[in-house]
Amino acid sequence: MKKYYYTIGEVSNLLGVKPYIIRYWETEFPGLNAIKSEGRIRKYNEQQVLLLRRIYDLLYNQRYTIEGARKIIKQERTKIQTKTKEKLDDSLSSAKKDSKMKTEITEILQDIKKDLTL
Repeated sequence: MKKYYYTIGEVSNLLGVKPYIIRYWETEFPGLNAIKSEGRIRKYNEQQVLLLRRIYDLLYNQRYTIEGARKIIKQERTKIQTKTKEKLDDSLSSAKKDSKMKTEITEILQDIKKDLTL
């Protein structure tokens, strides 16, 4: 069964860092905001855990500074947003072409129907 939320302790164990490190990262990386339950327990969704893993990789494995890791993540997000926009634009363009084609086919069918009734 897939978990929807992970506690800071679970994420801490997963990454092999202390919880205070994760809390610090929350202050340094935009978009990394834990959901706090009524008992003020931090919970992270799967997307946030993936971001935390990426931050860990950049800081500990690739040896970026906090600022450098922040820039890399921002560049990656911009790249993803650009690709998503391009795909949406392509889909919209295709939908417009399909709609135009449908209109043309409908007009041709109406012309044929007129010719058949004469």
